[in-house]
Amino acid sequence: MELEELQSAWAQMSTELEQQKKLTNDIIMKMTQEKYRNKFNTLTNYESIGAIFCYAVAIMLLWNFEKLDTWYLQTCGIVSLMFLTILPTLVLRWLFKIRRLDIIKGSFRDNLLNYTKAKNNLLRLQQLAIGIGFVMMFLIVPVSSKILSEKDIFQADFKMSNWIGIILALLFMIIFCNWGYRGYKKVTGSAESILKDLQ
Repeated sequence: MELEELQSAWAQMSTELEQQKKLTNDIIMKMTQEKYRNKFNTLTNYESIGAIFCYAVAIMLLWNFEKLDTWYLQTCGIVSLMFLTILPTLVLRWLFKIRRLDIIKGSFRDNLLNYTKAKNNLLRLQQLAIGIGFVMMFLIVPVSSKILSEKDIFQADFKMSNWIGIILALLFMIIFCNWGYRGYKKVTGSAESILKDLQ
């Protein structure tokens, strides 16, 4: 009789240990999922603020579009509008996609494959945005100059101070873009490490 009770107690303990192990694994996976998603919070916040700013500038540009009275200023305005609306939307879309990766449901291999694809798309989009950003600087300046001060800089004489301003703006863009891209690489690398730790 004691042997049967001992076997029954042992089986019950074994079942409880398995349940405890499963519960612990579930908790670890949920914590890892949360840690993974939190890695992208700062980037998402910065990009959301940037997108709101871009959309506000686009609205201002639309509101004052009639001030762009030449074909070349209108062309600069249209391209600027496209940049100010499409690019922030794409970046936020890819950030939300990479952040929503459900590491609890998928297998390790599938999660890593999906993450790598989303990460590469996001980093390529950032590289594209940096390149377009430098071009946009030369398109948005004439548009904003015409809207804000009624001056067509294509017809104005360039002085040394204008060239110094352009050089300083380019230097600022290089430093800012380099800092931002390094931040993206750091966050995506850190998130990838979290996924690899699950192996």
